[in-house]
Amino acid sequence: MPAVEPAPPAARLRLAAAPNPFHPFTRLRYELAAGGPADLAVHDAAGRLVRVLATGMAEAGRHQLLWDGRDGAGRPLGSGVYFVRLRMPGAEVSEKVSLVR
Repeated sequence: MPAVEPAPPAARLRLAAAPNPFHPFTRLRYELAAGGPADLAVHDAAGRLVRVLATGMAEAGRHQLLWDGRDGAGRPLGSGVYFVRLRMPGAEVSEKVSLVR
């Protein structure tokens, strides 16, 4: 019987945003195949951190939260393209979202 290779790390994570483009909120749905430390954060088009949405230990399974288009200090961001990044040790996925004011 052939050996079964584990799925690549990125296959353990799923991330989607809807609606996209959005105003005033987008729903972020993500799935973790395994529990562990995870970070969900928003970055601007230049790669700068805009807001940390969730960080710490997360359980395996499906999760969701709303992002209101604001930065970490609660200020509304301008229209534009942002990247939501979900990271776990050895795996990372991102989703491009467009905020329309």
